[in-house]
Amino acid sequence: MGTVTITIDGQELIAESGSMIIEVADTAGVSIPRFCYHKKLSVAANCRMCLVDVSNLPKAVPACATPVADGMKVLTQSPKAISAQKSIMEFLLINHPLDCPICDQGGECELQDISMGYGSDISRFTEQKRVVKDKNIGPLIETDMTRCIHCTRCVRFGTEVVGLRELGATGRGEHMEIGTFVEKSLVSELAGNVIDLCPVGALTAKPSRYKARAWELAATESISPHDCLGTNVEVHHRRGDVIRVVPRENESINEVWISDRDRFSYESLNKSKRLTQPMIKKNGDWQKCDWETALTFAADNLKAMVKNKGKESLGALVSPNSTLEELYLTQKFIRGLGCHNIDHRLRQIDFSTQHDDPFYPKIDFAIADLEDMDATLLVGANPRQEQPLLSIRLRKSTRYGRVMSIAPFELNENFRIHPQISMHSSELTTHLQGVVAALIEQQKEPISATLKDLFAETSATNDHRVIANELRINDNACVLVGQSALEHSNSGHIRWLARTISRLSGCKYGELTHGANSAGAYLAGAIPHRLTVGRDSDHCGWNTQQMLQKGLPGYFLFNTEPELDSSYRDAARVSLLKADLVVMCSPFAEGEFLEYANVLLPIAGFTETSGTFVNVEGHWQSFTAAVKAKGEARPGWKVLRVLANLCDISGFDYNSSEEIRDELRNKLDNASEAYVGHLHNPDKLEHGGESPRVLTIYDSDMLVRRSPSLQLSPQGVTNWRRDQIQELAFFEQRQVIDIKEVADA
Repeated sequence: MGTVTITIDGQELIAESGSMIIEVADTAGVSIPRFCYHKKLSVAANCRMCLVDVSNLPKAVPACATPVADGMKVLTQSPKAISAQKSIMEFLLINHPLDCPICDQGGECELQDISMGYGSDISRFTEQKRVVKDKNIGPLIETDMTRCIHCTRCVRFGTEVVGLRELGATGRGEHMEIGTFVEKSLVSELAGNVIDLCPVGALTAKPSRYKARAWELAATESISPHDCLGTNVEVHHRRGDVIRVVPRENESINEVWISDRDRFSYESLNKSKRLTQPMIKKNGDWQKCDWETALTFAADNLKAMVKNKGKESLGALVSPNSTLEELYLTQKFIRGLGCHNIDHRLRQIDFSTQHDDPFYPKIDFAIADLEDMDATLLVGANPRQEQPLLSIRLRKSTRYGRVMSIAPFELNENFRIHPQISMHSSELTTHLQGVVAALIEQQKEPISATLKDLFAETSATNDHRVIANELRINDNACVLVGQSALEHSNSGHIRWLARTISRLSGCKYGELTHGANSAGAYLAGAIPHRLTVGRDSDHCGWNTQQMLQKGLPGYFLFNTEPELDSSYRDAARVSLLKADLVVMCSPFAEGEFLEYANVLLPIAGFTETSGTFVNVEGHWQSFTAAVKAKGEARPGWKVLRVLANLCDISGFDYNSSEEIRDELRNKLDNASEAYVGHLHNPDKLEHGGESPRVLTIYDSDMLVRRSPSLQLSPQGVTNWRRDQIQELAFFEQRQVIDIKEVADA
């Protein structure tokens, strides 16, 4: 587009032609006040707070809506600009209530900050201020609409970013009100972002309301423990308690947004029953004890189990939401006992091609590149439920590109998907074969006779041909395999077909895994058939399916509830209840595991421990603890270190989680030859069987299942019976809109 030269407050700047004055000023570090402008939203220019003085123009103009021109001279502090800005501030304060002492936004309010510089200490208006009735829009967001200054950021966010216009404006002038049109809860899984967007105290976080003042909070950078993208967050805490979680800007991953799951799951660590002291079950009753007693009991029984019943009598299941350090030490501990039965793939059903798995599940492109894709094929993927922030990127790509889907369900996305092929899960491979057959038809390059013969009798429909053609003719195209495909009973065939589509069309390939750290689990060796950094193991242990369906005498469970987290829920309950020994490491003291566990070891939650997550880009992101663990709970890596020492396993002399991370990183860097897996052509393309029960977004892990606000939201209420909702004594009745209405939503 070219560049132009402009001057702002005497500073000569080079700017891209077509950019707005406020964008150039922000880049140069020149401060211009604003309310309605946000770099991720369209220009509304309705607050007028950013008025600046431009040479040769008779009146001040809004910096957010005025494009730069070559030779333009801008003054932000001239008498004309200051006078205009002060007039706008006086206008905005006409109806704004003077309730800063009781406003949750106090101390971080944009209106407060700007009024200090541009407001007056005396108002010229004596008329009565307007009052707007508050709206109850759900358990996550508190409203005080009398404070609203009509910047419309919240409205534009829903319309432009999410694609779901839940908030809108009614009325004109001072009678204008922001609301939901029809009295109802917000249903978007990203609705909490309007809390950050609101420049005043009109929209605030309901769970943290009146808990602390902004200046009392300390901020710690962290990573969300829920999805495979590695969303960057900030944990705000005071006196050892987490008060709230907010987004941390990272353009390459989550931009400036986070999902409600990332924002409110911290509640589970504050409001659920925490395991604050080790416990041992004696004669069917749980008894509290000290750490030495519990660890000695666990170590002695684990050693006795392996000695008396064999090395393969013990199995370990670990959550894919655990840190890299915890995953690495768990597998090192279990293998130190001589056992190879360890797995993090709790939702996987098909393990027939596990020896051909890639080095670790990943995407072959940057997350940010997804919004520029000309064609994207989703295979068994449900972005809104699995990775909500990925859904935002996909929606952006539909401005000029196309999103297509083949899945055993109808996608409920906020953008156009065409073609969208939905079918019974047993027919998923059939439709993927159709796309491969269509690519073979359209292929100009020579194709192997074996591949041609394999699909010789496969017929392609018009939709298959459209998908194949879009992936083939566009330079920026990709195939994304989602959780429903990876958890399918024929996932090995599905992944091979998806890779074949990628190879024949020349597009990129990626897998969107369950949990925050599945990639890290592969690197750490928390799988039965490989050691760390992809090295083949001489002994292939049992996978999740074998451990839970066949049953073992002993189990070591780390940060997971297999009866809820795995695809083998009923089998897990039976096997765990029959087991002679179950050692459970968990942050919580409530759940079905109280029936089958023998010893409970309290570990820290995600805001209480340091660690590392590896996202699907292969990006390592480390974080530190924000607060101290509750009671006598300890970080998981410390518990594993002591257990290994008590079991006389060498190599566990770690003083920090960073030492563990660096040890694994060195193994990766020093590997003589990186393992690169590949999927062989299956002998025959069989299909049949069912996908596991699809998890809702607020049933995906033990943290979100225990967050009361998330469970009371329209998407979470389906996980609870109405009587359970009504029994949530800690959730004030005034915060619930209408339980029956929400439950029926």
